[in-house]
Amino acid sequence: MSFLKKLFGSSGRDGAQAEPKVADSRDYEGFTIKATPMPEGGQFRLAAIIEKDVGGETKSHRMIRADLFASKDDATAFAFRKAEQVIDEQGEAIFRP
Repeated sequence: MSFLKKLFGSSGRDGAQAEPKVADSRDYEGFTIKATPMPEGGQFRLAAIIEKDVGGETKSHRMIRADLFASKDDATAFAFRKAEQVIDEQGEAIFRP
């Protein structure tokens, strides 16, 4: 069962994915960045949620990178840097399908 949980993620009774745990958040250029480092094999994978209110609706983009870090703090710091880079390069286009 543990292998399947890692492969497909943990889910609630209704089958929805568990909410990522937010380590820290900050505002940047009108966006909110929530660092959500993912524990993996004794390390932490770089992940974040980028959000912005657009036309009265909160838009959200989940960013998961291949980068692994030895500490949660390092993964959090680099998540902010990478999310800021994505915002600078793409702006609101990150919310387009």
